[in-house]
Amino acid sequence: MVQMELGEVQERFAKIVWENAPIPSGELAKLCEKELNWKKPTTYTVLRKLCERGLFENVNGVVETRISQEAFYSAMSEQFVDSTFHGSLPAFLTAFTARKNLSDEEADEIIRMIEAYRKENR
Repeated sequence: MVQMELGEVQERFAKIVWENAPIPSGELAKLCEKELNWKKPTTYTVLRKLCERGLFENVNGVVETRISQEAFYSAMSEQFVDSTFHGSLPAFLTAFTARKNLSDEEADEIIRMIEAYRKENR
């Protein structure tokens, strides 16, 4: 299973990969030099670590994603709700809305999401 936590630097790197994959590793190193001011060894070290964690793979010098950015953040959110709120989405929403008011548009969107979920899962 992929560890659903990234440090700030790893997350910036991961976003570059997600936006450009599949990408030759040499081209990725050049992109990271430009975007992150990294030397080639830094790029390959971070890439290796994220490949070991199951996010990406480097096959024959081409870096590809093993998990999409959307799937990663979805799983990370689920992991947060599980560990912090014992898996209770209502408890999370209660805590979230206790400090941040939802706009009418946000509340309407949540209602639409719930209604769509109910239709799909009947």
